[in-house]
Amino acid sequence: MIVAMALAATEPSATQLARELEEFLAGNPAAALLEEGRLLFDMRSARYSLSTEQGRCLLHLWSEERNLVRRVSGLQLRKDSLRLETRRFGQTKPQVLELVSDRDTRPPSTRDATRTRYIRVLERVLQRSFHGWTPGRFHTAADLEHSFGPAYARGVMTRGPSAWSVIAVNAQEAPTIIDGILTLGILWLAYCRERGQGRQLYEGLRIVVPPGTAITTCARSAWLNDAAKWEVYELDERAEQLKQLDVRDSGNVRAQLVHAFNPNAALERFQPGIDRLLGLLVPGLREAAEIRPQSASEVGFALHGLEFARIRHRLAPGSFARCDEITFGAGANETPLITETEDLFQEMTTRLFENRQASGSRRNPLYRIQPERWMESLLRADIEEIEPMLCRDIVYSQVPAFAAGDRGMMDLLTVTRTGRLAVLELKADDNLHLPLQALDYWSRVRQLQKENAFQKHGYFPGVQLSNEPPLLYLVAPALRIHPSTDVILRHFSPEVRWELIGLNEDWRKRRKVILRKRSPHST
Repeated sequence: MIVAMALAATEPSATQLARELEEFLAGNPAAALLEEGRLLFDMRSARYSLSTEQGRCLLHLWSEERNLVRRVSGLQLRKDSLRLETRRFGQTKPQVLELVSDRDTRPPSTRDATRTRYIRVLERVLQRSFHGWTPGRFHTAADLEHSFGPAYARGVMTRGPSAWSVIAVNAQEAPTIIDGILTLGILWLAYCRERGQGRQLYEGLRIVVPPGTAITTCARSAWLNDAAKWEVYELDERAEQLKQLDVRDSGNVRAQLVHAFNPNAALERFQPGIDRLLGLLVPGLREAAEIRPQSASEVGFALHGLEFARIRHRLAPGSFARCDEITFGAGANETPLITETEDLFQEMTTRLFENRQASGSRRNPLYRIQPERWMESLLRADIEEIEPMLCRDIVYSQVPAFAAGDRGMMDLLTVTRTGRLAVLELKADDNLHLPLQALDYWSRVRQLQKENAFQKHGYFPGVQLSNEPPLLYLVAPALRIHPSTDVILRHFSPEVRWELIGLNEDWRKRRKVILRKRSPHST
């Protein structure tokens, strides 16, 4: 009896299990849930809720593809993963699920073998496709000093004193790796030119990607300057065929804009639910919480950019009647707010308020999660802190802009006092791809501007928008701006007027611009 009681005392409670799960997911926003190695959910797009009713930890996950509910009975933390012992309803036999921090779970030996085979194919195809040019030895060796990872095959092609830098990626790499190839390609070209020391003339960069994956690369390449020639190819590894794409036809990727809505009308519509949520919040959080309409049918509650509750107007289950649904949870976590979960809501929001403060612990997941949203919420409140010429009265955040099947979210969109559009891309941590990700959003805004889409969809009411190209602001803590950022920005088209703004490290407490660089053609 004593032994049994001791064993029971060591078993984790439902609350402990839920908290460990929540902390892992908060600390690994790009995690994936696997079952026997098979991908069930990519947590970048999936949603989840955790419930601890009746002493059981219930995990509910859903996405556009599937829905899953499991009772979690045990957790085992491993290197870069969390092993979940779960049970289906009505079954006693446990099933094992695994949360991994990265969805690419291939063993290193498998990844290396795939990359080695790809290089052999690449060299054969280049030799056949470019008569008179000699492909040099390609390699994928990591070079962290110059930011080169092992996913990209890098090499050169020479013909007498002329040369081209070449970078390629195989079809087994993650989509984000493939889309990031131009960033590494620009750096590889710069590296080759520097190492060449004038002995060879590097004409430009040839980029090789798998079939059907070149949309992002082509769209970005179209907005680079003539400091080099830019060529994009698709390689069919099985057929060993190379196809060149026309970058000039890809600069204006078709973009669509979600129609603007009346935020005051949305707040008025959801007032009963807003009053209920405010009544449950602890003192201090009630005053600090942002109430932000997301659409005509949804209002969100956030603390320093981290949404912790939302109210949606939708069809009631099993009926054509409409009702307001309130859910809560930070990040991808989402739990219905009902009488039985009010205590859980208050416990969660109390922890949120205690930890998501400028003076909070950097080790706490609620402090670390979504730092760009935190920065965005501060700059949105007073955007003139970083640039006095921007209008603080009309600032749109997380504006959906669709392009080529991709749903992009611009961090901040505003105008100058003269009506010129301004796009702000924010990063709180070191990010190699900041310049080209910012360029993505700039190019979408430029295309929408040419189509008068902002006026047609109700944005910037009463403002006479300028026809000048949008301004592009890249904002990050100065000490966390990647060293390669200058190299990449030097290759932007003169039409892209950019400004790099570096903030102080303790920007959560106060904001000060300590670094500012502008494009050579800025006016």
